[in-house]
Amino acid sequence: MELAIKIFQFILSISILVILHELGHFLPAKYFKTKVEKFYLFFDPYFSLVKKKIGETEYGIGWLPFGGYVKIAGMVDESMDTEQLKQPAQPWEFRAKPAWQRLIIMMGGVTVNFFLAWIIYGCLSFFNGETSFDTAKVNAPMNYTNVAKGMGFQDGDKILKVDGKTQNNLDKLALDVLLSDEITVLRNGKEVTFPTNDDGKAMAFKDENPKAFLTPRFSAVIDTIINPKTAQAGLKVGDQVISVNDQKISYYDELQSIISKNAGKNLDVQVVRAGNIQPLTLPVSKEGTLGISSYKQLQKFYETKHFTFGQSIGRGFTRSIESLTYQVKQFKLIFNRKVQGYKKVGGPLAIIKNMPVDKASDGSVSIDWTLFWSFTAMFSVWLAFLNLIPIPGLDGGHVIFTLYEMIVGKPVPQKVLENAQMVGVIFLLGLMLLIFGADIFKIITNKF
Repeated sequence: MELAIKIFQFILSISILVILHELGHFLPAKYFKTKVEKFYLFFDPYFSLVKKKIGETEYGIGWLPFGGYVKIAGMVDESMDTEQLKQPAQPWEFRAKPAWQRLIIMMGGVTVNFFLAWIIYGCLSFFNGETSFDTAKVNAPMNYTNVAKGMGFQDGDKILKVDGKTQNNLDKLALDVLLSDEITVLRNGKEVTFPTNDDGKAMAFKDENPKAFLTPRFSAVIDTIINPKTAQAGLKVGDQVISVNDQKISYYDELQSIISKNAGKNLDVQVVRAGNIQPLTLPVSKEGTLGISSYKQLQKFYETKHFTFGQSIGRGFTRSIESLTYQVKQFKLIFNRKVQGYKKVGGPLAIIKNMPVDKASDGSVSIDWTLFWSFTAMFSVWLAFLNLIPIPGLDGGHVIFTLYEMIVGKPVPQKVLENAQMVGVIFLLGLMLLIFGADIFKIITNKF
């Protein structure tokens, strides 16, 4: 059921993005009286699932869910249909239109993708607000794993700035640290700035969750007990653990660490209850757990900011730029020889695996629409950026050739366009096969 919901979300998100992107090309093409021969959701090599011709345009759904396309008459595109181009240009063809009109047609898709992200982020800010964990409210220093220490952090460090900028949002802070060049911390009462070590970043990318190296610390006050044996041993909600096996405990992560190292054993624990110290003996399960948690106290560190309609418009734009900036910055981790972030890059199967779902306490799974629209907005602005890369076969390649014509005053030779398009299509197909093949390899090697 969970997999089915994830697949449905992926197809729905991609369908929305592709249809609107192609409409961005279709509408200005029709406005400038350019013939559009096909409008397809997904690709249709050899056959299509559904097709219907309305007027001069064939509308359809292909079977290969890697995107979609509009086939505009008189344009060198991924179909590589060059027979039509051997004939004299007709007034209704793309190649017969002024360069400025062709530029608007080609820019339509990425423009729609960016505005879609802007609208979605604006709506999310207006209707839901934005909830974040405010690290400025936490007095204790962060808990630094061996990964964080590999980057240069030391126990007791309080993060002040990342690359010279303050960041109090925990989710963004972890990502900022991964993407940073230097960190400024308060260490032993003094400000210390150190370069982030790529070895530590490489360790982070070997984990399932690369951002898990940085977590807030909080006291070991028990707020949930789900293991009956632990409750029977005397532990109660509200108890604060202060020592385990004569080892002083200040934070919950210290308690977790000791518990996990004593699987199947008994722990001599001291807790503070109603101002008094109580000794207890608690049995640890074979899995290294007590069936307790202490996370409810973290709720006081969360903050929800609400926006008026006018504010949400500006915030939607800002969030779109922030999303794009973070994604572009991650390129330096992908191509870093030490970090080897490319190993975390995945294709459609990886995206489906990571699609957000809402899991209820009874085990049922449903769509978390807030996360779904956040993902769609992020993906939309990312597609806008990718399509602007000046590679033949993408919108950016066509834009570059059109700008060249507008600057120089004469079009790029038809043969050059055809050859460039061929190279671009081969490159993009090879890239798609590589990414999809990486997904399959991870499945085969149980690394998915």
